[in-house]
Amino acid sequence: MSGLDVCMVIDMLEGLGALTAGDRHRGWEFVRALTAVFGRPVVEGDGVDPALLAVGEDRIGFALPAALREAYLLFGGRSDLTAAQDSLVGPQNLDVDSDDVLVFRVEAQGCASWGVPARTIGQDDPPVLVDTGDGWVPYADRLSVALVEMVMSEAMFSAGERHVDNRELDDTANALVSAAFECLPLPAFPFWAGMDGPGVRWFAGPDVLLRNDGGTWLWVHGRTPEAVQAVREQLPGEWLMTSGDDEAGESDD
Repeated sequence: MSGLDVCMVIDMLEGLGALTAGDRHRGWEFVRALTAVFGRPVVEGDGVDPALLAVGEDRIGFALPAALREAYLLFGGRSDLTAAQDSLVGPQNLDVDSDDVLVFRVEAQGCASWGVPARTIGQDDPPVLVDTGDGWVPYADRLSVALVEMVMSEAMFSAGERHVDNRELDDTANALVSAAFECLPLPAFPFWAGMDGPGVRWFAGPDVLLRNDGGTWLWVHGRTPEAVQAVREQLPGEWLMTSGDDEAGESDD
């Protein structure tokens, strides 16, 4: 990693701290840094056409929260950051459900939805709710935090297969994750597939981001295949993607 990249990673982490403290603009800076460091930078033109925002607002009958507008305009046109697994609803398709919640994101199989209570729409950065079929419950204190975490997840799911891996976590491996990697300054997000568990936490290590889903499953997103392999070696176990033997064979070629 170059000196510039090291600085960018440090700035990324500082940006997350400022985001959770209430500065949503630092969250957008984090998105720019994250995508640049992982080789797929957000550039001008990656947002949606502003005219679609007007269509969406006419459809629902009120102005969108500033955080949602800013996200659409910055990266709303990037399916690799918004729709690799779950999907950010296009502004022209936004709707308010029967519970008076503006739904802005849906899980791939329709198992969960994320939304903003209509009563808080006038806020620049309102709270977010999630519904997994049993009604709406709190998800994040601020929309910008939920949107940044969305980008982190979708960027991971859209990465090339040699840049990601995943595995089940047992108690020993879960403890190793917490000991070996830095917990990012983000809240624990309710895990839609296990709402009664400890939630989703993000960690960082050299050239990698890790997502711990409720202490039961681990995802790794690396800037390089070597960074992912280093995590496999730190956390021996049954990884589901490229094995250590495969990596060694490729290195020998």
